[in-house]
Amino acid sequence: MKLANLVGLRFKEKPADCVIDSHTFSVRGGYIKNVSNGIYSLYPPMKRVTAKIEAIIRDEMDACDSQEVLFPVALPGSLWEESGRYESVGKELLRFEDRSGAKMVLGMTHEEAAVQLVREYGSTYAKYPFSIYQIQTKFRDEARPRAGLIRVREFTMKDAYSFHTSQEDLEQYYARMANAYDRIFERAGIPEVVSVKSDSGMIGGSVSHEYMLLVDAGEDSIVLCPECGYSANMEAADTTADNSGVSPMQDLEKVYTPHQKTIEDVCNYLNSRTEESCKAVIYQKNSDDSYVIVFIRGDYEINETKLTNLLKDKVHPAEISEDSGIVPGFCGPYNQHANCTVIYDRTLEGIESLCAGANEPDYHYIGLNIKRDIGDVEYVDVAKIRTGDICPCCGKKSIKISRGIEVGNIFQLGTKYSKSMGMTYIDENGGEQIPIMGCYGIGVGRLAASVMEAKHDNYGPVWPISIAPWQVHLCCMRVDDAECKAAADKLYAALQAKGVEVLYDDRDIRAGAMFADADLLGVPVRVVVGPKNLKNGQVEMVTRDKRYSALVDYDNAVAEVQAMIEKLFAEINENVKERI
Repeated sequence: MKLANLVGLRFKEKPADCVIDSHTFSVRGGYIKNVSNGIYSLYPPMKRVTAKIEAIIRDEMDACDSQEVLFPVALPGSLWEESGRYESVGKELLRFEDRSGAKMVLGMTHEEAAVQLVREYGSTYAKYPFSIYQIQTKFRDEARPRAGLIRVREFTMKDAYSFHTSQEDLEQYYARMANAYDRIFERAGIPEVVSVKSDSGMIGGSVSHEYMLLVDAGEDSIVLCPECGYSANMEAADTTADNSGVSPMQDLEKVYTPHQKTIEDVCNYLNSRTEESCKAVIYQKNSDDSYVIVFIRGDYEINETKLTNLLKDKVHPAEISEDSGIVPGFCGPYNQHANCTVIYDRTLEGIESLCAGANEPDYHYIGLNIKRDIGDVEYVDVAKIRTGDICPCCGKKSIKISRGIEVGNIFQLGTKYSKSMGMTYIDENGGEQIPIMGCYGIGVGRLAASVMEAKHDNYGPVWPISIAPWQVHLCCMRVDDAECKAAADKLYAALQAKGVEVLYDDRDIRAGAMFADADLLGVPVRVVVGPKNLKNGQVEMVTRDKRYSALVDYDNAVAEVQAMIEKLFAEINENVKERI
């Protein structure tokens, strides 16, 4: 490919709407172009990157005995009504009507389509287990698209669905898929991806894991324990507070706290510790607007995903009416008579003497002991875990919070979709059973952008050789020099003849502009042909990551380039684990 003919423009200025480096370089380097909010077209360099990612994915999915299929993008709403998701999923699902008035949706995920495709095929136990996958366009009407291809509305995704006759068989295949996912990310040049326990969200299922690339620009918070290797998404991490060393039990006393409504104000006013305070956070259920009061240790925050999962209902911050019986700013668990759901977070467990609202304007209690003054209550976990908290795995106070980008996810779905959509099979004894499902997703464009976010310098991306748009970037420094141009042309033809993917820049431009474009395109191996070195029968070969730079004999340049490509592939493959 000649760079002069490459569709797309590269430029120096940073676009105003780009907030992270991968978005900036994707636009500046001629990889993507915005079409609409959260919708992009891909220029040839990004299409070549995503094609290589898709090839890696196909190779690993095929090795897991998963068969490629293709589902429609536009699906009848009736399929989603079968599963119950047509109404339960929010505005992210784009609903519309066709010309005959039939309900339609744009697929944001394809569990329903997968069941519809195979429910007749899977009518007998003899067909199990089996797995299918697709690489297909999806549409999710994301409320806040951001960061280029990291969070978009239209995207390409690999999603796979497996079908089993036992939980044990699902778990074995789940482990096999988890291994395949590790290999995909390792082969794509990002072995630092970690698997974390996650919340299943709208997909459902009892067990799920996310694959997170740890980068500062990540939009998700990842909980890690460096002591034992525990990892989880913030929404799924169990929170255990350290309540050792608390004050001994004291008498219950109501005290005057005029105008002190926040927990920080109250604790400052009373000269007490927030670690020994009880904060009330008040919500309303989306389904019926009934009130929910969560009592939690004063220095912790509510994890609303945990709360939603506990209530099996979404919530929103409460608008407290005068007849609710709730006293905002002074709400507490003692003498609480409001008609509401009351939840006690386990961060309060073990605290002998609490400061809490008295359910009376301008008054709080001190010395509140929940067991003595209220009785036995059920403590649940709805708190956000924090840096320095107790690891739920090893018990050490070693939790760290990092940022990450989700590049893949896997779920043990159970029978959520097969049961609701009437998929059954006849077992070996002639009985009717419901198959158990798993699903496994990877966003292709997001993975490409995530690699760019993790692998770049100040000048552009540093693509791993396995997914780079080209393997070699050949630069002719003086096209007006006949000898230099002829040597570069000959080298270009020789590399192509050996099957090397070459991007050839033979434009008549300044060296600075040529190298700036080369940096933005991020090709792993750069070969520079210039008159000065040609006089000595040499060309320059340098890697994009600057780890290697040397003058090589022109006559041996093709062999040297091939050897470097092999070396870069070998370095990636060293980090790829064995298949299971």
